[in-house]
Amino acid sequence: MSAADPKQMNAQTHAQRLDEIFDVVNERDEIIGQQTRGEVHRLGLRHRAVHVLVFNRRGEVFLQKRSMNKDTHPGAWDSSASGHLDQGEDYDACAVREVREEIGLELPAPPTRLFRIEACPETGQEFLWVYRCEAEGPFQLNPAEIEAGGWFAKEKVTCWMAERPQEFAGGLLLIWKRLNG
Repeated sequence: MSAADPKQMNAQTHAQRLDEIFDVVNERDEIIGQQTRGEVHRLGLRHRAVHVLVFNRRGEVFLQKRSMNKDTHPGAWDSSASGHLDQGEDYDACAVREVREEIGLELPAPPTRLFRIEACPETGQEFLWVYRCEAEGPFQLNPAEIEAGGWFAKEKVTCWMAERPQEFAGGLLLIWKRLNG
């Protein structure tokens, strides 16, 4: 990744911009307006996001450790890729974009939708669509987004979450409980 490539730089810096515009939604996930990322998070407004879980042939899940520069859950372990929908973007397009921007995985089509989680305090008032895909890696981790990443057996993740839930982003804890509960 070259620092001189503006497309790559945009992908690296995009996640940190507090002036990004998000669609604000109501309790039925219908768009009711727009607001900046900073204001959406500061005011606790409902908005949209995706989480993508990447599994390998052995059934292990790839988890990322979020960059310490992230505005929410810095340094926490999280889904393989996750992020907010851009203004006017749909969930499927966002899922494809996020895996490309965060871990360098090019998907020819949207990953499989697993389930939706309603906006709530644990998700930071995000309506979440959770997706699944399979890939073997290796991945190109975006350093603006991700400090580290690795493959983990499902049982190990479940035990780790039970013992040290504070090491995980709240949304992933909710997703994992629903996925394995």
